Amino acid sequence: MTSNGNGAAGLGHGYYFEDISVGMEASVAKTITNDDVRIFAALSGDVNPVHLDDDFAAGTIFKRRIAHGFLTGSLFSTVLGTKLPEPGCIYLSQSLKFRAPVMIGDEVVATGKVTSLDPEKGRAVLAMQATVNGKSV
Repeated sequence: MTSNGNGAAGLGHGYYFEDISVGMEASVAKTITNDDVRIFAALSGDVNPVHLDDDFAAGTIFKRRIAHGFLTGSLFSTVLGTKLPEPGCIYLSQSLKFRAPVMIGDEVVATGKVTSLDPEKGRAVLAMQATVNGKSV
């Protein structure tokens, strides 16, 4: 049961497992900034110049700097840990396919949709998708 519809145990967002059903969705949106990319590079150690150097990136197929794929993918963790299924959930595994670059200034919408539930183990499986202007990235 949720607390006043605001989430598990009044933590703000999310649901108790027994309140989740197949087909439920939740999303977060974030505009990727230059600071996000630079901070992610510093935290991850991925200082690939395609993310950080305008001149280098201009000579690539992208023609400009792109965000790290895992910066975009990290938004899935935001959905899972704060929206659906619940605060405190543990992210067990993932499989990612990067479909298109995310540029600085793009608004990324990360959405999770519950595809199956295992009440015996207390586990939910979600299909995750990140989009920019409705296009899967």
